[in-house]
Amino acid sequence: MNWASFYAVISGVNRHSTGIGRIWLSVLFIFRILVLVVAAESVWGDEKSGFTCNTQQPGCNSVCYDHFFPISHIRLWALQLILVSTPALLVAMHVAHRRHVDKRLYKLSGRTNPKDLEQIKTQKMKITGALWWTYVISLLFRLVFEVTFMYLFYMIYPGYKMIRLVKCDSYPCPNTVDCFVSRPTEKTVFTVFMLAVSGVCILLNIAEVVFLVGKACSKHLNNAGDSTIGAWIQQKLCLY
Repeated sequence: MNWASFYAVISGVNRHSTGIGRIWLSVLFIFRILVLVVAAESVWGDEKSGFTCNTQQPGCNSVCYDHFFPISHIRLWALQLILVSTPALLVAMHVAHRRHVDKRLYKLSGRTNPKDLEQIKTQKMKITGALWWTYVISLLFRLVFEVTFMYLFYMIYPGYKMIRLVKCDSYPCPNTVDCFVSRPTEKTVFTVFMLAVSGVCILLNIAEVVFLVGKACSKHLNNAGDSTIGAWIQQKLCLY
């Protein structure tokens, strides 16, 4: 997969994010995507060929490997990164929609100065109105995906540890055979590191949600015109 193109797509949302959102994107790229591409893929490169069982029975190695490792760490991490980053596209599409609306309003008002239209393309959007809701919903989706994948890792690989020796009695193995995993300690270290960074991303997402909600509530309390929470919610929904 071309991770450079993937990063270029999601980084377009970065200029419209909060400071915490920029930190999250940096952590995602440096400590997850780069580590996955540069180091983790080489560590798991011999995952299938390095899994050996003390039997010559044809098919036994493949069946036992599939039983204990139903999905590769690399593929699971790649799927996690894609799903975690996808909600950012919601914000990108919303920003594109707002720019389209602004351009149309400019043209309807008779202002067709190319500089004004170019400024619309480059201006930073404030996280208010419907964009606030889109941004918060995208953060909630990120949290759901992150927690779900951490749970999947725990269910597939209990304790997040890569065991050295597994005993397999699946057909067509003639009896209970011993199977050995290559470089289990190194793989355990990478697994713990990636999951720890995933935990950091979860904390950053929670902090960003708290920051946005707290900022919106503070603005509401300081606004004498909006005396009720209902009025504040209505204002958020009515703004495009």
